[in-house]
Amino acid sequence: MRLAISAVVAAACVLLSATFSHARGPYGSISIGNWRGGAYTDDNSGVFTHCAAGASYQSGIYFLVLVGANGNWRLGFSHQSWRLTPGEAFPLALTFDGQQPFNVYGMPIGAQLVAVDMSPNSSLINQFRKARVMTAFAQGQLFQFNLNQTAQLLPSLVNCVASVKKNGLANAGEFAVALPKPTASAPAAPSGAAPSAATPRQGKAVGQTGTGIVISSNGHVVTNHHVVHGCGEITGNLTGEAPVKLRLVSSDETNDLALLQAPTPFKEAAVIRENSVQTGDAVIAIGFPFHGLLTSDFTVTTGIVSSLSGIFNDTRHLQISAAVQPGNSGGPLLDSTGALVGVVAAKLNALKVARATGNIPENINFAIKTGALRDFLDNSVVMYRVTERREMKKETAEIAKSARGFTLLISCTANEQNANASAKK
Repeated sequence: MRLAISAVVAAACVLLSATFSHARGPYGSISIGNWRGGAYTDDNSGVFTHCAAGASYQSGIYFLVLVGANGNWRLGFSHQSWRLTPGEAFPLALTFDGQQPFNVYGMPIGAQLVAVDMSPNSSLINQFRKARVMTAFAQGQLFQFNLNQTAQLLPSLVNCVASVKKNGLANAGEFAVALPKPTASAPAAPSGAAPSAATPRQGKAVGQTGTGIVISSNGHVVTNHHVVHGCGEITGNLTGEAPVKLRLVSSDETNDLALLQAPTPFKEAAVIRENSVQTGDAVIAIGFPFHGLLTSDFTVTTGIVSSLSGIFNDTRHLQISAAVQPGNSGGPLLDSTGALVGVVAAKLNALKVARATGNIPENINFAIKTGALRDFLDNSVVMYRVTERREMKKETAEIAKSARGFTLLISCTANEQNANASAKK
């Protein structure tokens, strides 16, 4: 496998080199996880041009990272099914950790390879350096890349360039640099001792997203407990606006609710429906499902209240037929007037039900009733608005337009173990 990957790296570097001339290499090596590469030269002049490393993914795409002798950074993407026109701009949407996508244009070099020059866009480079996950939408296909190893890969590429410039190609060796070991925060346990229960093993930091609802004129935001559980810094942003830092005020794991607050108020807030919904009432779910994989805008789905209780007759929940997906958690469930009637919480695990019953359930999703929400807000001493009278029904598009002012994308970084444990949807 290593020989095959190295051959692909060399072939790609022929086209991705700074002068687009023939390249020779690798000299020395970079071997980090599935990444393979090294230093390369201009085949005609023998002059060192760049260092690069690449990896193959199960999706069939080959991903290459290159840093030139002049310090320029490039990304390369290759897929056997592509039929590209050299010299014709190639649009890509690159998204890092579910944040706003970068719409860039690559340059096809050959029929199956496209290069993206990152050097003119410092923001793109910075996001790439610190991201854990990157998605690329191109040619009608969505590709996902785990970037956990780039924390070691990128310094290794820089080390490769610096080493070759200083010591020459004749002294090229293994360019990979070791990551610094984390500083112990407590004395090491004696050899053979069991890990202390007070210092559990920490997982990797992962980005997670959900949805939030502006619920008061004082900048309070409601979401699900599992959306922000285990998170460090939490941010929220309305569609098209810059993210703001949110402070965790209180959390209720039992009812899966969390209260956040922004440093300054938002212009709009949701209004809670005074009277309860009934079975069969029309509802609208709004949120940010699969943010970074699908649209960066929120999505709108419609359905009805299927039942006034959830799993095992849990009366805190509504069962709804409006479709929800991962990322909808914490979003508003609105009635046909635009009033808040619930907080989207979960969808039924179809695979588990199918294994147990032999049937795949459809359109079974859940939202937290406003009774539980109001109790939570009252206990947190938060002022909120309720409908004073029965409003006229509105078109779904009008309701969605109004919801833009109080529906936020919630983003944060959590410990992987906590994120997995709290991912209910």
